[in-house]
Amino acid sequence: MSDVSHPGPLELDQYFLRRSFEVARRALTHGNHPFGAILVDQNHNVLIEAENGYMPAHDGTAHAERLLATQACTTLDAGILKHATLYSSAEPCAMCAGAIYWAGIGRLVYGLSEHRLRAVTGNHPENPTLDLPCREVFRSGQRATEVVGPLLEDEAEALHAGVWHK
Repeated sequence: MSDVSHPGPLELDQYFLRRSFEVARRALTHGNHPFGAILVDQNHNVLIEAENGYMPAHDGTAHAERLLATQACTTLDAGILKHATLYSSAEPCAMCAGAIYWAGIGRLVYGLSEHRLRAVTGNHPENPTLDLPCREVFRSGQRATEVVGPLLEDEAEALHAGVWHK
């Protein structure tokens, strides 16, 4: 973040969200869907990066956020997770929101909304998008999860250009 000497909260969120976009682009180069997530602690250190893992096994549950949440709750202390932020290139689906909740990650910032993702992917068999906002999933829980998004949605959508119509 050398380009910003004293970034504010919005600038930090945009910076780390764009880092999740880089992970999503990397997933695409590995033959996966363009989704990426990173976990950042309260001191702005990147702890974990995860890209979509659909291939090679065609694992429909290998979403970047779910993979990250599994790694986070099995390797990091609950106190760290409570104050950490998960940055995701797209709004987590119901499965991933549940994983984030159960991992105890306290904050989420996402780019592309689930509603807009559904419009982009259509009825693609590899991404039958659930149009269920993550806020609704979190709202049904017993602990708070702060949610920011959609943010930088046009940039997030651009990651999907030409992917779902091949």
